[in-house]
Amino acid sequence: MQVIRTIAWVVLTAVLVAFIAMNWTKVPVNFWPLADGNYFHFEWPVGVVALLFFGLGMLPVWAYLRAVRWRLNRRIASLENSLRATSMPSLAEAHEAVLVTPIETPSEIEKS
Repeated sequence: MQVIRTIAWVVLTAVLVAFIAMNWTKVPVNFWPLADGNYFHFEWPVGVVALLFFGLGMLPVWAYLRAVRWRLNRRIASLENSLRATSMPSLAEAHEAVLVTPIETPSEIEKS
């Protein structure tokens, strides 16, 4: 399974590198309008801009899924603890289980 995961990551990396290499044309990215009518902008390659905003778009979904996973793990731990607490034997039952008859010694066996 680890080999398949590694191959998938290598293929994904190759596709992303090819995408950036094919879209290396620089374009202006306007961030904020200025008082003189121009914009505060940077010139970045199209591939980098596309991947950056793809990553920013994935960030809220990733955060939501991490929060759901955290909540479910807490719920599972709580349910496991409550199950462990209800299935533990009481102290009286535990003492009864410990009290066993002693094993007969060889001298007692010879007497009978």
